[in-house]
Amino acid sequence: MLRVGLSGGIGSGKSTVAGRLAEHGAVVIDADRLAREVVEPGTDGLREIVEAFGEDVVRDGALDRAALAARVFSDDAARATLNGITHPRIAARTAELIAAAPEDAIVVHDVPLLVENGMAPLYHLVLIVHADVEERVVRLRGRGMPEEDARRRIAAQADDERRRAVADVWLDNSGTPDLVLARVDELWADRLVRYESNVRLRRYAPGPPVVVPYDATWPEQARRVAARIALAADGRRVEHIGSTAVPGLAAKDVLDFQLGVASLEEAAGLEDALARAGFPGLGLREDAVKRAGDAPELWHKRLHAGADPGRRVNLHVRVEGGPAWEWAVRFRDWLRADAAARDEYAAVKLELAERHRGDADGFAYGESKEPWMSAAAARVDAFFASQEG
Repeated sequence: MLRVGLSGGIGSGKSTVAGRLAEHGAVVIDADRLAREVVEPGTDGLREIVEAFGEDVVRDGALDRAALAARVFSDDAARATLNGITHPRIAARTAELIAAAPEDAIVVHDVPLLVENGMAPLYHLVLIVHADVEERVVRLRGRGMPEEDARRRIAAQADDERRRAVADVWLDNSGTPDLVLARVDELWADRLVRYESNVRLRRYAPGPPVVVPYDATWPEQARRVAARIALAADGRRVEHIGSTAVPGLAAKDVLDFQLGVASLEEAAGLEDALARAGFPGLGLREDAVKRAGDAPELWHKRLHAGADPGRRVNLHVRVEGGPAWEWAVRFRDWLRADAAARDEYAAVKLELAERHRGDADGFAYGESKEPWMSAAAARVDAFFASQEG
């Protein structure tokens, strides 16, 4: 099962995207619809709201949503009371619907306040629907909403910067509907369907070792992926390492992380949770020993890789504070600090990428860098010794 979070500001056209995904076969769970469902006449939710806010929020036996909104919109305490009544019920109903979905489902959770409520790490992928503010105002006015109310509601929600920070996919719906629908069709066929099957079959998304110029969005992408890994691993430490963590360095478009554990036995216990989160395991591996006198087992790890065909990931699960963990951090920080070493490494990477460009997965390319990296170990040690001195 693939869990997809869908959000966007009021008037952005989120419903258009949700509808198209449903046409393709997605199981769409509409948080707004569930919010209405849990306070329908006769429900415990409505009874508790009346107890908290009085009979004047009910008309003809049903919740008067406009009256309730007027009570809570600018009152934080009142809004917290309302959320305390509705949110647990919405969450329980959402869990029921997800549990009832087929094993191979692509579940799209349509949540207006996904960003505001910090929900992004819960999903394999987050889609944000965007439209320019003025276009959104026009759309809302077309639905009968006064312009002042439209602008007030837009201003009360997360801004574009916060939405971009969580968006794995940014769907611009400022133009005509056919444009965003075509983008959704492409997304479904090229990414979502493949991603779901990879997660279900515990299969990673491979790719050839193509080295590209540094992408300034890599750190932001890494923060999103790291949050998912940390959630699946019960909050254990996650470090963005490797070439994409070094500003200015050409690299494969693959995000490398290491996840800290107390032992490799503990790492094995995380395998199922990481696989369900989209990072299937590839088994026990050995890092090349880069510190004289170390036993090889000190450099063992468990390797995982990302299942998302649109965002390749390598995840190295290592003993936190062990020699392999420390080497990965020191090597990254050395390259960040030493421009000459960074340029030298980039040249090595470009040469090896050309040599291995026919590889299906890039692992041979990674292994071919080890001699240069091992030879650089003394330079790394010397650099940090000079910093400490």
